[in-house]
Amino acid sequence: MDPLHVNRRKFIKSSTALMALTSVGVQAMPWGARKSPYKVGLIGTGWYGKSDLFRLIQVAEVEVLALADPDQNLLDEAAVLVSQRQTSGNTPKKYTHYRQMLAENDLDIVLVGSPDHWHALQAIDSIQAGAHVYLQKPISVDVIEGEAILAAARKHNKVVQIGTQRRSTPHLVEAKKNIVDKGLLGKVSHAEMCCYYHMRANGEPEVQPVPDFFDYELWVGPGPMRPFDGLPHRRWWRTMMEYSNGITGDMCVHMFDAVRWTLGLGWPKSVFATGGIYVQKGGKSTTADTQTATFHYDELDCVWTHRSWGTPQDPEYPWAYKIYGDKGTLKASVMKYEFIPQGGGEVIKGDVVYERERYPEDLNEKDIELHAAPATRDHMRDFLRAIEEGGRPVADVEEGHISTASCILANMSMELGRPLAYDPEKRMVIGDEEATRLLRRPYRAPYQHPDPNFV
Repeated sequence: MDPLHVNRRKFIKSSTALMALTSVGVQAMPWGARKSPYKVGLIGTGWYGKSDLFRLIQVAEVEVLALADPDQNLLDEAAVLVSQRQTSGNTPKKYTHYRQMLAENDLDIVLVGSPDHWHALQAIDSIQAGAHVYLQKPISVDVIEGEAILAAARKHNKVVQIGTQRRSTPHLVEAKKNIVDKGLLGKVSHAEMCCYYHMRANGEPEVQPVPDFFDYELWVGPGPMRPFDGLPHRRWWRTMMEYSNGITGDMCVHMFDAVRWTLGLGWPKSVFATGGIYVQKGGKSTTADTQTATFHYDELDCVWTHRSWGTPQDPEYPWAYKIYGDKGTLKASVMKYEFIPQGGGEVIKGDVVYERERYPEDLNEKDIELHAAPATRDHMRDFLRAIEEGGRPVADVEEGHISTASCILANMSMELGRPLAYDPEKRMVIGDEEATRLLRRPYRAPYQHPDPNFV
């Protein structure tokens, strides 16, 4: 089966025209001075794809021209909701295949909210089509994919903001500014990150016929083909390593990225992890239910732990990070933070910011994460500032790549049973040919894995 499902001659002709636009892009201008709406497309119209798009609509003048999704039902629902939310009231065009959407529309911005195994191809194709990209985390399912996205963004001079919105979470920005940046922690030599949510889907659904409204062949795309056992949306695909990086790639990437941003850290010197399926052995899930990973820096270890069973180590911080300095400790989550000075003194606290009064439409949005909406709105504003003024956004693709790749290396280390040290200049694991080969996952034919040297 042709994975594109489009007229090839028309796609190639249109793609050539779009490629000519990549050197033009959106001209830098003072923030807020843009006069015409951004022309926007969304790839992946499920839960978070729509959520990201609605946050963008709330903070910018946009015209959502097109949506792409292999699920016709999701696509139809999203088109109606977008027509109700955008100022023009127009209904966006609907596409099964995102490449046809890119070929037939001149887009300023593309949001990518699809499953992880599609992120690299969709981000690179969007960049090459002349668009700036808002890409959900993790940016890739293998390390070389991430290198290719980064290379494409730099080559075509496009802004790529990653959906690691902890960097724009108001109370966490406050904690960084008022506690860490002012030196209240002192010398930091340990950080802990965790997730104890029972979020690992692990059922035994039967194989069944693919419904007419869903293009499963296209949804699988470059990933390995599994027997169809129901719609993979929301939780099911994330429980499969075939299409994701497990809980570490989903949840650790947020908290590790937040720690790196808070402390100004780059690539870890080495990564070592242990874990596996220790408890929840029934069902089809291929992701680890238990994992501990250490991201090692000079005189600093950042340690991640997740369990999808049992109770949290600290019930007030079930998904969180804690940074330990010789002068105090900072505890932080999506809901709050607190600084506890060493040896007594005033505890400093902060809470999540809601914007219900300013954005009352949030209250009627299905499945919205109210606590995350202000963070995503600020993340979108930062994305737009980078487009209009130039420079890098706060969650630039390189930062997203470091956080994503480090989590992928943790999974690789768990599989191989040894520490791994990645060299981003040479794009190899130092002294480890076997691990270096694992930096690139095999793609299902006829899809071609992106090459950082040819994007």
